[in-house]
Amino acid sequence: MAFIEPVSDPAGGDMDEVEIEQLRQRLAQLKSEHRDLDDVIAQIAENAPFDQIQITRLKKRKLLLKDQILRLESKLLPDIIA
Repeated sequence: MAFIEPVSDPAGGDMDEVEIEQLRQRLAQLKSEHRDLDDVIAQIAENAPFDQIQITRLKKRKLLLKDQILRLESKLLPDIIA
């Protein structure tokens, strides 16, 4: 078993290995959904005429996912003091 350093949780305290693994799994799910949205947007845009409102909604969803991904990544990466 590999040693995992405790990751500092911005809300306070250190996360244990189970919490870290749960965050990693959630991060993988979000990244997968983000990639899938790329594919869906590309497919819709290829077929003219396309629904601009639908594409806008998908792009907004994609941005929300990106925000969630960045938040989780910041929780998983220890703070580096310069």
